[in-house]
Amino acid sequence: MAKDSYLVGLIGSGIGPSLSPALHEREADRQGLRYVYRLIDIDALGVPPTAVGDLLRAARDLGFDGLNITHPCKQHVIGHLDALAPQAEALGAVNTVVFDDDGRTTGHNTDVTGFAASFARGLPDAPLERIVQLGAGGAGAAVAHATLNLGAGHVTVVDAVPDRAADLAASLNRHFGHGRAAHAAADRLPGLLTTADGIVHATPTGMAAHPGLPLPAELLHPGLWVAEVVYRPLETELLRTARARGCRTLDGGGMAVFQAADAFQLFTGREADAARMLADITDLTGAVGAK
Repeated sequence: MAKDSYLVGLIGSGIGPSLSPALHEREADRQGLRYVYRLIDIDALGVPPTAVGDLLRAARDLGFDGLNITHPCKQHVIGHLDALAPQAEALGAVNTVVFDDDGRTTGHNTDVTGFAASFARGLPDAPLERIVQLGAGGAGAAVAHATLNLGAGHVTVVDAVPDRAADLAASLNRHFGHGRAAHAAADRLPGLLTTADGIVHATPTGMAAHPGLPLPAELLHPGLWVAEVVYRPLETELLRTARARGCRTLDGGGMAVFQAADAFQLFTGREADAARMLADITDLTGAVGAK
């Protein structure tokens, strides 16, 4: 029988502005659950991302039911888990950890389904033949899988760490078939974006703690759509600039909601109402002035 009381949390860097606690707790309240969602910020604790294993063990010992994992710990956490769900294993990144009754840990990734659901809702008729993706970290792996699952023809990955982009492209080709992905240096962006259908942005740039643009504004043109992963703030500088230059855009709020809804179900065994949670994030981002 499902429980009616849950303790969960989020491990990551600079997560003070996160809306995950409110999203989860509001939905739990509507379902009559006692549900506490705690932030475990490695910056506030003064520990590196590699300390995620120690934090995981501490949470288990304290009786947590599960954890969300965010930047920059989504890949570091894998070596500390007892099992991986197939999606997380394919990605090499985990954003949700569930503790079973014996304290065993299983890693999942709800970013893939979250981004796919958000994209299908927000850019349903967007062309997908040629995509340029900025960022090859944990979120980048998830959204690249999501776009290829949605039917993208080809994804070119650009990252500040070239080896990371190369590794992700190789992994995507193994999973989806040879020739579906490539990697490129940032200096190739002008040429790539001339013929691309859209940009997926999956780096921390634009977050409250990392303001700015991830690419030169002059590379944006009306023939591109731009999909954002960042949702704190909901209105990033990239989205503002892209819209001003005639691009169709998708903010990160939908991905945040759909991945949270899937994580909520993993933690509780109860289906979350994504429509109500979409209304929540609109309310919450308005309340905190993120627009």
